[in-house]
Amino acid sequence: MSTRIRKSLVIAGATIVTEEAWNAELEAKHQQLVAWLQAERLDAVLLRRSENIAWLTGGAVEVRVRTTSETGVASLLITAEGSRYYMTTANEAPRLHDEEFGALDFEPLIFPWYADDTAETALRLGRDQVGSDTAIPGFLLVNLYPLRMSLHETEIARYRWLGAQTGNAVSNALQGLEPGISEFEMEAQVAEVLLSRGILPTVFLMAADERIFKYKHAVARGKTLQQYAMLNLCSRKWGLTVSITRFAHFKSMPSELADKFHASAQVNAALLDATRVGATSAELFRVAADAYASNGFAGNEQLHHQGGATGYIEREWVATPDGTQRVVNNQVFAWNPSIRGGKVEDTVLLHDGKIELLTPTPELPVLESIANGNSYPATGVLIL
Repeated sequence: MSTRIRKSLVIAGATIVTEEAWNAELEAKHQQLVAWLQAERLDAVLLRRSENIAWLTGGAVEVRVRTTSETGVASLLITAEGSRYYMTTANEAPRLHDEEFGALDFEPLIFPWYADDTAETALRLGRDQVGSDTAIPGFLLVNLYPLRMSLHETEIARYRWLGAQTGNAVSNALQGLEPGISEFEMEAQVAEVLLSRGILPTVFLMAADERIFKYKHAVARGKTLQQYAMLNLCSRKWGLTVSITRFAHFKSMPSELADKFHASAQVNAALLDATRVGATSAELFRVAADAYASNGFAGNEQLHHQGGATGYIEREWVATPDGTQRVVNNQVFAWNPSIRGGKVEDTVLLHDGKIELLTPTPELPVLESIANGNSYPATGVLIL
């Protein structure tokens, strides 16, 4: 086996992925991509999107400088013959060598900052038919999501760490809330913990009181918290993404709101129970619709998407009435059923027929929910 990486993944003295296991993952992905190139009759593929670069490098490389960008300061070129290159500009090259690519087996191709020659070089090295994951004249636009769907054990190890850390950060922030705090301060408190752990928040939906009931995507607008708080976010590390939502209520919670959380948890349980290899997006949408109806909230599936597969994008796909995507083994999901003011959202793994919670918050209340005799506990509202 070729040596693809010369280090282990270690955080705070704990080994998350050994060098041997990381190499096995990267070699398997390389062979998978080369086989895909040959099957597609492509001579090479140019990877510019951050999720594909993170996937192929096993999370060892982050090319984003502007965090909201879909692309970054380097691109990868892989040929059907197995050659591997990274292309960047001279101003980025020293750091990329030292902190991103230095332990990997990619050959660098470096251009002046004012004369980035990535596309022309990719076409020259590819020689004939070259694909790209972004639209570029002269390239065939390709989608690598099918290669990313099913996770390796090493990806799952990284996901478990990220989910646990994100859940812990959100739980701690939730328990520290007090009336009078603003939505912006709620954002800042969670972000401080995540960023201090090397985790990047990518979606922030922090809301207080009536804004939680009014808007499905309640981005922070500075409202002062009185009684009811929502911490809803996505986080990213190693290219992997996690979604989670948690709530706190000061003093007693209205029974109507409690009913909405109970029903959301039942819809969530139905979705988790139906998340099985081979299930289609459309079938899962119908499961959600039926669960809303049977719990007294028919039609709520029409008010917002119910979530779906996640991975290297916050949602790789969402369940839709005509969706054709199919569930595979070792795939990660984030379902987010909601009923005006109540919502359940976690990130879970489908692993050999079992659902594993990746974002545990054991300190918070539990909502018992069952589907087909199987228990799928959800997180309830923290009463402060």
